[in-house]
Amino acid sequence: MERRTFLKWTAAAGATSLAGCASTPRDTREADEDYAVLVDLTWCAGCRMCEYACAEANGLPKPDFDDETVDEIQRDPSDTQWQVVNRFETSAGEVYARRQCMHCLEPACAAACLTKALVKTEEGPVIWRPDKCMGCRFCMISCPFDGPKFEYDSAVPRIQKCRMCWERLRQGERPACVENCPSEAMLFGPRTELLETARERIYQNPGDYVSHIYGEHEAGGTSWLYLSPVPFEELGFPTNLDETAYPELTRGFLTSVPVVLTVWPALLLALRRATADASSRED
Repeated sequence: MERRTFLKWTAAAGATSLAGCASTPRDTREADEDYAVLVDLTWCAGCRMCEYACAEANGLPKPDFDDETVDEIQRDPSDTQWQVVNRFETSAGEVYARRQCMHCLEPACAAACLTKALVKTEEGPVIWRPDKCMGCRFCMISCPFDGPKFEYDSAVPRIQKCRMCWERLRQGERPACVENCPSEAMLFGPRTELLETARERIYQNPGDYVSHIYGEHEAGGTSWLYLSPVPFEELGFPTNLDETAYPELTRGFLTSVPVVLTVWPALLLALRRATADASSRED
């Protein structure tokens, strides 16, 4: 093959490869068809029944805290407790807020997982599959909400996080925490309907809420949505997150990796050989 013909062919191949990578089909499921949970923090009484219900439904240890001091500390979800409720002294007085995996519409943890151990299910929850995990913990590093937790003290460690009671959802049931909330501070249903409910509450009761539905746009949107009487930074929520889904931020870079690893090495090798052949003919 002549040098000019080879260069034209490799350029075409590179363009085709890049175009193919860039047009790799994404998940076509409509994000707003996901199930979601709306948490109205103005209704939460801090009873922590959701913590007990979560533990029982998922075979986790009973929440271990001192009833007299638990309101004075800030707890984080752990590998043995997938959700926690904390009390905050705010500009509007005492507010209780719960934390757990946010179940992003385009989860960074699943995008970072090399073995697809973490996946976004058709129903909406992000779940971890033990038979595929290799323990790299990239999911922990990539999550903007610090969701996945690793069992450091286990001989066979697992990634632990809220599953949004995925098994219950498949049986037509609600998440255990939602079902056992005595104050009905949590609503479960299609995400579009919950967003409409949230907007209606803000519109009808503007003095009770800040005009912000947390999770509607943060990190591309999440399946846990929050209404609050105070700005979310007062409750320890990360408020500096981009509205673009985190996998989108790296998609352009990652689509170029196949080209760099396949087309360019072959192209450079061919150019080296062609240059060597031209030099030998001149000699």
